[in-house]
Amino acid sequence: MNVIVYTQYGPPEVLHPAEVAKPVPDNNEVLVALYATTVTSGDIHLRKGEPLLARLFAGPLTPRNPVLGHEFAGVIEATGKQVTLFSRGDRVFGSTNLASGAYAEYLCLPQDGILARKPENLSFEDAAAVPVGALTALYFLRKSNLQHGHKVLIYGASGSVGTFAVQLASHFGAHVTGVCSTANITLVKSLGADRVIDYTRENFGKNDENYDIIFDTVGKTSFSRCKNALIANGRYVTTAVSLTLLVEKLFTLISSSRKLVMGIAAQKTEDLDFLKVLIEAGKLKPVIDRHYAWGEITAAHRYVEQGHKKGNVAIQIKAEDA
Repeated sequence: MNVIVYTQYGPPEVLHPAEVAKPVPDNNEVLVALYATTVTSGDIHLRKGEPLLARLFAGPLTPRNPVLGHEFAGVIEATGKQVTLFSRGDRVFGSTNLASGAYAEYLCLPQDGILARKPENLSFEDAAAVPVGALTALYFLRKSNLQHGHKVLIYGASGSVGTFAVQLASHFGAHVTGVCSTANITLVKSLGADRVIDYTRENFGKNDENYDIIFDTVGKTSFSRCKNALIANGRYVTTAVSLTLLVEKLFTLISSSRKLVMGIAAQKTEDLDFLKVLIEAGKLKPVIDRHYAWGEITAAHRYVEQGHKKGNVAIQIKAEDA
């Protein structure tokens, strides 16, 4: 089968096509013929090997797994002898979780992995753009103990995690303030934000507004900068992971009523099923900035690396009628 690989860390040009043996599912696995994947910020970090913390997962000097890609949609082509949850021909979407491997024509996964039947109202490319961003947003909103009526500020509201976080927080009954650039104000409002702050014109930390939760979905703020904008017992939530944040988190445990929530989102199959229900009910939708062809992954990485994408960038591996 055809795959896109990288054998060294570096710029988008380290990605190149290759051929490897088509995988065969074990007894408890399904073989998915992939129709679409995406380029996530995680793919960018792993490809670059930056920050250095990323190499704890990817390999200290060279990548352990040369095939990137963390979310996908496709059709089950074969099942192992013990598989009971899926059948050949099922249209599915999912995540490789902490692994990767979706820059390929085929992928084997355990039947109880992060895998669900694709929402009927989404194309393969739209469905592939759901798992990582939406599961991350859902995990951290729950981790922050979000309640109906809470005032939530979402920084980076026009990104992949941010666009899902705005919709989910609104669905759970929060009063949502999104922070984004001028060009994305209309988009963020359309997703359900009650208020939108243009960070190029206004510093949300200096407007005397206080929030129950500040959710930084892009790792561009800090607890120290945001804590005065939190209510007592408020939560600063970030998708970033660093030694500095870990020290701050430990410090807040003993010295402050305001807490820092961080870490790596735990993905669960039941949460993917929950998201599917919301999508089919018209209460959640992926935002796709750009679509790229299978042979344009290098260009897609180059674009995402600029840091200005709206929502998600989808890659078509196979045409839907193929």
